[in-house]
Amino acid sequence: MAFKNKIICNPKTGQDIKFLQTGKDTNGQLLEMETTYNAHSKEPAAHYHPYQVEDFKVLAGKLTVRLDGQIKVLHPGDTLHIPKNKVHAMWNNTNRKTVVNWKVQPALDTDHLLETTTGLTIDGKTNDNGMPNLLQLVLIANKYAPVFRLAKPAFAVQKVLFIFLIPFAYLFGYKAVYKKYLD
Repeated sequence: MAFKNKIICNPKTGQDIKFLQTGKDTNGQLLEMETTYNAHSKEPAAHYHPYQVEDFKVLAGKLTVRLDGQIKVLHPGDTLHIPKNKVHAMWNNTNRKTVVNWKVQPALDTDHLLETTTGLTIDGKTNDNGMPNLLQLVLIANKYAPVFRLAKPAFAVQKVLFIFLIPFAYLFGYKAVYKKYLD
């Protein structure tokens, strides 16, 4: 369970997250984190948040952002507001660490998504980019669709695929939620 000052580190994506304020602290209104993108962190899959806005402020280093297919680089002091449904990805493409203040509103269960994906990575259940296999990804994407959606394929296509793949994911022992990652 995320709590103030808890730190999670994803060794494959190169991103460390320190929870500053959780949804529990803010009555669900805000999740605030300080995230450190280690040198040459991985570019995540392009994604969007259907019900949340995000605000970023670069505290140190340079942050590379892909927003609607365009790449821009943010420097210390720069801010970025990402409205809901805006496709984006961000990472550090430099030799130094990048530190960013990251706010998500409303919080929803974004903290659980971050803890789950980090836990899977630490347990060796993801590829070199920190992505779980297809059956695990289907369960996570379905469970956390209100807070995170992959940009491709289209969400309607994902939902149709989920109908067919979810039973197989459960049959092979995968879960959408692993209690051990949320403790």
